[in-house]
Amino acid sequence: MLIGFNNVTFEFGARVIIGEATWHIHPGDRVGLIGYNGTGKSTILKLLVGEYLPSGGTVERGRNTSIGYLHQDLLSFDTNESILEVAMGAFERVRELEKEIEAIGIELEKTSDEKLLEAYTDKLSELEALDGYNIEHKTEEVLHGLGFSTADFHKPYKQFSGGWRMRVLLTKMILQSPDVLLLDEPTNHLDLPSIEWLEKYLTHYKGSVVIVSHDKYFQNRMVNKIVEVYQQKLHIYSGNYDFYEKEKEIRIDLQQKAYENQQDYIRQQERFIERFKAKASKAAAAQSAMKRLDKLDVIEDVKMERPDIRINFSVEKEPGKVLVTLKGLNKQFGENIIVKNAEAEINRGDKIALIGANGKGKSTVLRIIAEEESYEGERIWGHNVKESFYAQHQLESLDLNNSILDEMKMCGSGKNELELRALLGCFLFSGDDTDKKIKVLSGGEKARVALAKVIVSRANFLMLDEPTNHLDMHSVELLANALNRYQGTLILVSHDRYFISKTANKIWEIVDHEIKEFKGGYDEWVEWKQRKEKAEKEAKQAEAKQGKQTVIEAPKAIATVAAVPALELDREQKKQLQKWQKQLQKCEEELTSLKQQQTAIELDLAKPESYTNPSKFQLLESNYKQVKLSITLKEKEYETVFEKVMELEG
Repeated sequence: MLIGFNNVTFEFGARVIIGEATWHIHPGDRVGLIGYNGTGKSTILKLLVGEYLPSGGTVERGRNTSIGYLHQDLLSFDTNESILEVAMGAFERVRELEKEIEAIGIELEKTSDEKLLEAYTDKLSELEALDGYNIEHKTEEVLHGLGFSTADFHKPYKQFSGGWRMRVLLTKMILQSPDVLLLDEPTNHLDLPSIEWLEKYLTHYKGSVVIVSHDKYFQNRMVNKIVEVYQQKLHIYSGNYDFYEKEKEIRIDLQQKAYENQQDYIRQQERFIERFKAKASKAAAAQSAMKRLDKLDVIEDVKMERPDIRINFSVEKEPGKVLVTLKGLNKQFGENIIVKNAEAEINRGDKIALIGANGKGKSTVLRIIAEEESYEGERIWGHNVKESFYAQHQLESLDLNNSILDEMKMCGSGKNELELRALLGCFLFSGDDTDKKIKVLSGGEKARVALAKVIVSRANFLMLDEPTNHLDMHSVELLANALNRYQGTLILVSHDRYFISKTANKIWEIVDHEIKEFKGGYDEWVEWKQRKEKAEKEAKQAEAKQGKQTVIEAPKAIATVAAVPALELDREQKKQLQKWQKQLQKCEEELTSLKQQQTAIELDLAKPESYTNPSKFQLLESNYKQVKLSITLKEKEYETVFEKVMELEG
């Protein structure tokens, strides 16, 4: 175990965040820490690193366990150092050695002291052992991966915005290679290429990782375990986010049935006690029944604890067929060209996701469409268009002296107070929260108010810049469903691939300063890109192969001599093929057996008597997890063996 909780309880005043929680993080764990907003995910990370102390129980850490913790509070750090210098701060010992070696080198120029020369040699050896000569190259590689250009490396850290600063600090943390990496919303400030780079990096990361993220795609690719904060408890699931969703439904269903069975039993016992407690002949039996009820380990009603509010957009008027036309569009910042002579059209019913790497101009194009950015060329507005624009800077337009509810009333949506309170509930403002003044809200809370204002505007054209940044997974799901039902037209910029895949029916990408349109959803676009890249790669390989055949043409006499070993190699390949085919058959048989075991356990789990007996339920659940894990491992083995067979057969 690297770090973990033993019966930990933590309270904020009278509010319990977690009670008697036990959770251990082991080497190789990839954990997704999830829960609805306000359940205490970030608090749990602070407990792990020791920023908070538990009210009860203990937080245990291995003696030599190193922890890296990425969180929003780090943004208070400021310096004039270049981003390369800040990131290279990860190699603290190497930097110390470099200074020591430089100082000793200066001394050695003045004297030929033998001990000094020995110390100089020792420090050079230590520097080499720490791979100290490559730290700059390693740092640049990670900075490139997270979206920085070579020109950025020597710019002062303080010149960069919050999102880019967070990337520098993430680079430093990655390079430190701690045993446990705690990441609180790491994808919030990353574009799609940087998220994909981070995924690849973390896949091969040797340490353990705990991730708080509302990005379902990221969770599914990264984690092998989910820890959910739910009803002040930590619930552990062995699998990715998709597995958790299915497994949770099963657990909720099983526990709900167990709760209902127990409630029936309690009612029967209470009726018995009420009926016979006054009769002398049955008083002892009634007393025994009361004692049984007192000792009963009560099962709680475990119905899903989550908001189930529907966001309903209403469109005031229908626009013409074409809402926006862009013609001969030009925009650049200094030498940085965003678009050059670009053309595009937004039609009624379009739901467009504008995607691509940071710096390509996604938000700039969105602002041009909203007429909030200067440009050259034409942007022609269609007939009857009523637009609403959401961007981070829209927060400045909120009236600080208004309450949240008053701010919503000023939108002219026609909704009554009850409807507005219901909508605000979806954006995590419930009860008395709606009476809070805008001036006391955090940046994230202000962003949610601005987004709620967009939703009630009755606009027929929405422009949304990173609308999911401050929402939890369930709220993202609700917003995606609402935008699917929305009868109007929209264009959005988002780094959340799940959200894009659920909402967009067209993809816009800025390529070579032009707006390229793909008519289809995100998953279809990814498939198309992969097919295109594969075709290009195969064409290059074929070209290279053709080139080799043209250049290397062996004499016939040599080719005849070389034919004998080739036959021996073929025989060897046949032996290998037979071996892998047998292994493949064995894998298939073992997989069939494991899946039969899984089905048998699932049938047992479905029986009411299984969950009325806690020890039997725990054993079945443990066996079920083990079988699922064995199936996953066996499927990986099957894929490897299958590839070997295909290689040899091909």
